[in-house]
Amino acid sequence: MKSSGAMAAMAIGEVAQRFGPAPHVLRHWETVDLLRPARDTAGHRRYGEAGLVRVAVTLRAKEAGLGLDAIRALTAATEPSARRDILRREAETLRSRIAAARDSPALVECALGCEHDDPTRCPHYRRRMAPEG
Repeated sequence: MKSSGAMAAMAIGEVAQRFGPAPHVLRHWETVDLLRPARDTAGHRRYGEAGLVRVAVTLRAKEAGLGLDAIRALTAATEPSARRDILRREAETLRSRIAAARDSPALVECALGCEHDDPTRCPHYRRRMAPEG
């Protein structure tokens, strides 16, 4: 830390060590416009306080299940209503994924207990694949 209270800029390796994602992940986040680190005179990335906050926000959003496109849209949104709309859509997507994951063990258990070697011959599979009507 500098004596002025401002945080010293960190190199990509330091950021990776502090937060966990490998440097190549941070570089990828830069290519998809999630991060915009400054460059020093040698061209090396330098992450200031705002960049470190952006890394932390990105990690937290990923932990919550958001994809990089949604995170980019969320961090780029300037209007609170736009952020809420993005979060509502993401919440619905997450609810759908959770519901599908809840069904998955039953599907796996059914397959494990199935007497058919070919799942396409199983009546349960055929019912599941039949068009709804």
